[in-house]
Amino acid sequence: MIGASFDSTKTSLQDLLARADKGKLQLPDFQRGWVWDDERIRSLIGSVSVSFPIGAVMLLETGGAHVRFKPRPLSGTDSGLRGVAPEALILDGQQRLTSLYQALLGREAVETRDQKGKPIRRWYYLDMKKALANADEREDAVLSVPEDRVVKTFGGEIALDVSTPEREYAEDLFPANRIFQSAEWRQAYNKYWNYAPEKIQLYDAFEREVIKRFEQYQVPVIELKKETPKEAVCLVFERVNTGGVALNVFELLTASFAADDFQLRDDWEAREKRLKSRHPVLASLQNDDFLQAISLLVSQERRRAALTTGRAEHEAPGISCKRKDILRLEVADWKAWADSVEEGFVRAARFLHGQKIFNARDLPYRTQLVPLAAIFVDLGKDGETDGTQQKIARWYWCGVFGELYGGAIETRLARDLPEVVAWIRGEATEPVTIRESSFQAGRLLTLRTRNSAAYKGLYALLMRDGAHDFRTGVPIDAQTFYDDKVDIHHIFPERWCKGAGLHPGVYNSVINKTALAARTNRQIGGRAPSEYLPAIQKAAGIDDARLNQILESHAINPDHLRNDNFWAFFAARAEALLQRIETATGKAIPREPALFQAGAEVETYDEGPEEWEKEQAIEDVVS
Repeated sequence: MIGASFDSTKTSLQDLLARADKGKLQLPDFQRGWVWDDERIRSLIGSVSVSFPIGAVMLLETGGAHVRFKPRPLSGTDSGLRGVAPEALILDGQQRLTSLYQALLGREAVETRDQKGKPIRRWYYLDMKKALANADEREDAVLSVPEDRVVKTFGGEIALDVSTPEREYAEDLFPANRIFQSAEWRQAYNKYWNYAPEKIQLYDAFEREVIKRFEQYQVPVIELKKETPKEAVCLVFERVNTGGVALNVFELLTASFAADDFQLRDDWEAREKRLKSRHPVLASLQNDDFLQAISLLVSQERRRAALTTGRAEHEAPGISCKRKDILRLEVADWKAWADSVEEGFVRAARFLHGQKIFNARDLPYRTQLVPLAAIFVDLGKDGETDGTQQKIARWYWCGVFGELYGGAIETRLARDLPEVVAWIRGEATEPVTIRESSFQAGRLLTLRTRNSAAYKGLYALLMRDGAHDFRTGVPIDAQTFYDDKVDIHHIFPERWCKGAGLHPGVYNSVINKTALAARTNRQIGGRAPSEYLPAIQKAAGIDDARLNQILESHAINPDHLRNDNFWAFFAARAEALLQRIETATGKAIPREPALFQAGAEVETYDEGPEEWEKEQAIEDVVS
């Protein structure tokens, strides 16, 4: 248990920094740098100077069999420490300890950032007079000066110059990096002022009220023992981390793989660039998604191998992509599966294009990419046939319209891979995801923005099933989607609906929205359908019959639209959309006709406007 494998104590800040200076305390090489900004470093120094708490530090004892990370000395320490084996690694507190080490023991200017995030280098000083004048505002006594130790005004005039020790003495500014080695500076300071009693008194008070606080400062330290398993290290860190950037399984694996001289981050970033630059629908893909797909395939292979040797079903290892399973991955697993999984995500992107999902913004669930990619990897060439694609599409849309991939879904992902593959190959019945999928007719009324996966799914489904643009009559494919800036827009315009006294929950539902090009939507404006349809016909040079075909491709009854009969349109389109969902999922949906008639009760919550709705509101004002 974790509770029996850690120590909690207090250690002097000076001792912690001294251990870091000798290489006894290092960092796991996560291959990323954490840099605190200048203001936070000043605040940190000020807090220590008045003995305020700065948070606990978590260490991991090295030499364990479960966790083997490549170490890296703190930034600012001697470069020769790279060959020193540390006694412990810093898991939580890297930013604080690195900042304090550089500021209080560093031999060079501190690497930090300004308010705009621009990298800068600074030296830190304590104004002795200000520090003693008001301890409650100690941060004001901490000065940050440029690397050349000269502060200039906007006009270029020198406001402060501490470029030599003598100028430090003259300004009564104590250099923070001498805080633990102050005796020599004190002697030179007193000598500079010819041992003036008031200066001796000033320094003595500063030493007593400030320097001693640094020397006596105690930091709460939690040290995980070397017996602590890797998944526990990750779990404990995530629960106690207060340092800014959360550590995830990818970071732990990066440090673990680095111990075997494999640069996981470099390899992943190359794959990430290829995937996202060529396939916009994968733009939101994360490194842990990739790891989950690998974990599914690795654990499935191990299970198959165990069953092949005659082990019983309940004795064979399970298929899983939970954190503890990902943390068990080794470099050999990544090397064996990474290329196949990358291709799996490419095939997933192509599949989604076929379903008319072109970018990450319109992707119903990023999490469903994981089993989708793994399924394509496992199926190999069997995943290319039309019959297979149809089955995968049915499973996919059941997940979307059943809204089954929100929250904690690792167990579902682990079931999807073997169940979908076995179903496709005729070795098993329908997967649990298909069986559990359920869509209620009334859900159409509450699908109002992209905050809902089913909303985005229905939008894509209409395009997949052949929706043509009102004005151009062109089917929506990837090229027209981007060239014409296709998005989701109102059919009965919002301005018209407000004038008709309709409830926002009604006219903002997906029933009154469809995929249209930006130019087409501008042509619609805020006019009634009976006004904008003739204008579109005239501009497009088409007759009533052709426009009717286009409207029907969007599951719209042309007569209801031409007659501005909102409620007849609303009920008919709700029915048509339900039929589309039934066809995609292969699941019957119980009907509730009264939901889509005038006077029906509508939930009043607001999911928030879409970006295009904000733009449309501006256009309405302008027009």
